[in-house]
Amino acid sequence: MTFHTWLLFAATAFVLSAMPGPNMMHVMSTCIRYGLLRSVGVMMGCMLAIVLVVIASLAGMAGVLAASPRLFMVLRVVGAAYLVFLGIRVWRVRDAADSNGADMTLMPAVTMRALFRDGFLTGISNPKLLLFAAAFLPQFINPVAPRMPQYVTLVLTFAVVEALWYLVYASGGRVLSAWLRTPRVHRVFCLVTGIVFIGFGVMLLLTQV
Repeated sequence: MTFHTWLLFAATAFVLSAMPGPNMMHVMSTCIRYGLLRSVGVMMGCMLAIVLVVIASLAGMAGVLAASPRLFMVLRVVGAAYLVFLGIRVWRVRDAADSNGADMTLMPAVTMRALFRDGFLTGISNPKLLLFAAAFLPQFINPVAPRMPQYVTLVLTFAVVEALWYLVYASGGRVLSAWLRTPRVHRVFCLVTGIVFIGFGVMLLLTQV
């Protein structure tokens, strides 16, 4: 892999990772509710999921999903159901904030382990990512050069770019957290975030192989 090819991959990954998806929304909403330090648990969970998905894609699992529409359907339904669950849970947080007067200090406590698990499940819930990685990554592989070093380079580069955008979205959530202490604004934010998660779930359910 030449430096020019790597730079092109890094730039493409930078643009793709910037798009607000379930992972980014989850990181930002967690930072708003629990703070920047707590959101690190979600970031780590999402990152582990994405790295595992990319590795699995390179190992050939994407071909298995593409050849087995029934398996893809099962994974798609499970992933969509989890995203809808996240949306409903955000709405429940809105209701809790209403009863507490939108006081963030009275929000239910949550452990780093639970946040890590939620981040991992959010990241792993999209089997479409396998198919995307299978179509995207091979374009930057030099077939006449050893593949393992190229795979490692692509995975690490994608992980670093993704982590940078997690920090950007989390920082945005930290800035918004003070503004969202206003009860009406917090209710609207939770409502919109819940709708976004449910929308991602519906779009995933409608995805065709």
